[in-house]
Amino acid sequence: MPRNALLLLSRLLLAALFVPSGFHALADIAGTSGYFAGLGLPLPTLVAWATGLFELIAGLLILVGLKTPIVALLLAAFCIAAGVIGHYGQGGDDPTLTFMHSQMLMKDIALSGGFLALAMAGAGAWSADGWTLKARHV
Repeated sequence: MPRNALLLLSRLLLAALFVPSGFHALADIAGTSGYFAGLGLPLPTLVAWATGLFELIAGLLILVGLKTPIVALLLAAFCIAAGVIGHYGQGGDDPTLTFMHSQMLMKDIALSGGFLALAMAGAGAWSADGWTLKARHV
């Protein structure tokens, strides 16, 4: 498969997680802030709004491939922070919950690796970044 097709597919798959997640967080601020309150975070409603907006906007930017290296680096850091804050050491005495949270932590670490690779590779020619770069050279 050509490089640009794989970069597009990568962006689509990564955005498929963050766009709906951000939308869901914003659509259910009470539930999202309740989750953050349960983690002991200060100002959980503010954190819920900031997280939902970041996931939605960053996901859309990755989807269209705009400012991809910067956004991908921010999302890589976000994934590590979300994994550590939301999943590391969670589950208590329930082995099923402990297993689930450890898997979610590993998912966040893996996503971070994908975003680092995307930051290095760029969005490809089939993106807003690619079209902007092409327009500058015409």
